[in-house]
Amino acid sequence: MKNGKAVVLVVEDSTIIRMGAVDLVVSAGYEALEACDADEAIGILESRDDVDLVFTDVQMPGTMDGIKLSHYINDRWPPVRLIVASGAAILEESSLPTGSRFFSKPYDSHAIIDAMAHLLSIRNKTGLAG
Repeated sequence: MKNGKAVVLVVEDSTIIRMGAVDLVVSAGYEALEACDADEAIGILESRDDVDLVFTDVQMPGTMDGIKLSHYINDRWPPVRLIVASGAAILEESSLPTGSRFFSKPYDSHAIIDAMAHLLSIRNKTGLAG
């Protein structure tokens, strides 16, 4: 958490959807970062130690999709909270790392904001450092 604001990384290959998700994150009072695929997201996570939550799409081009990315992040940066969204795949949350949340697209903005607030409050209560 930087300057008292949680930092949320949005990973989405569709520019329009990514812009909407970034606007959603900012309107919820968080700092937003953005990546167009898993490789760019990993680069950001490797270069910063202040990312609190990753909000990722499932289907993306590149070396891994959002499901693989969420497991990679969970293994490498366990304190980072995860929200995964997809317009095509209907996932069981059990296929995601423990504590992750899944949303089908089109998702409800209020539900995403509530999920971010809930996941970030869990993180803050456990006292985990970035």
